[in-house]
Amino acid sequence: MEYTHLGRTGLRVSPLCLGTMNFGPETSEDDSFAIMDRAHEAGVNFFDTANVYGWKKGEGWTEQIVGRWFAQGGGRREKTVLATKLYGSMSDWPNDTFLSALNIRRACDASLKRLQTDYIDLYQMHHVDRDTPWDEIWQAMETLVAQGKILYVGSSNFAGWHIAKAQEQARARRFSGLSSEQSIYNLLKRDIELEVLPAARDYGLGVIPWSPLYGGLLSGIVRKQAEGGRRAQGRIQRLLDTHRPAIEAYEDFCDELGAPPAQVGLAWVRQQPGVTGPIVGPRTMEQLESGLAALDLHLDDKALTRLDEIFPGPGGPAPEAYAW
Repeated sequence: MEYTHLGRTGLRVSPLCLGTMNFGPETSEDDSFAIMDRAHEAGVNFFDTANVYGWKKGEGWTEQIVGRWFAQGGGRREKTVLATKLYGSMSDWPNDTFLSALNIRRACDASLKRLQTDYIDLYQMHHVDRDTPWDEIWQAMETLVAQGKILYVGSSNFAGWHIAKAQEQARARRFSGLSSEQSIYNLLKRDIELEVLPAARDYGLGVIPWSPLYGGLLSGIVRKQAEGGRRAQGRIQRLLDTHRPAIEAYEDFCDELGAPPAQVGLAWVRQQPGVTGPIVGPRTMEQLESGLAALDLHLDDKALTRLDEIFPGPGGPAPEAYAW
């Protein structure tokens, strides 16, 4: 495993991040434990979760599973760069949501308890809070850092100007500010190339793409359906219907490369400038193994050019797509 730095920090993480969102609702606790053990065995040291994962309001089901895995010992916690998030609602009470100083303090303490640890390596804001001033947010995060409860702060789903504003406010306070941004990024969804990715690169943030296979659209869905697989449901099927010609061309090109579509999609994201490593959120061990195999796949310039032809970016090389 070749490790990389998380943005400008000295923190070294694997070029693949294990996402835990399916642990609990889709993947049993025993299978979740096995997946995490296999990830460590393969050298993956970067795990991502969130207080709302598990989707049972207030329970933090997924964090509890990760915490019980840590509690088995064997260096599991010490070997893991642990990232979790806050913002989403954890109860119907008014201050158990968003990024007030009160919720930041309470949410962090609750996550620490569920995760059975005394610190969080990367504490991420799951979404921008348009109603809470940055001075309040940064004061709360500074306190957590001073207390040793968190080491680094990250954002998720921020616009480029949100990143800029956050960093300039942090700079005014002589605080390090954001270390990472977690955004949706894949061959079909490339909006972050316009401003988010350039802002992150300029400020030295590591970029952690989520949904690198766009909910399975880039994992060979057309071929799977032709071979008797189930029709996708809801939004995914609508996206497939909209983008079918491009996805069919993509799967044909993957056949030419001799690589599975899921591995090609992950390899493409991983090779984009500024990307620390994509998040893979396996439901099964088979899906984890596919993600691990993508680490051995390198796409040459010719392949990258062909993928750009199949899935054009949002307007040209960022950030000059807005220039003329």
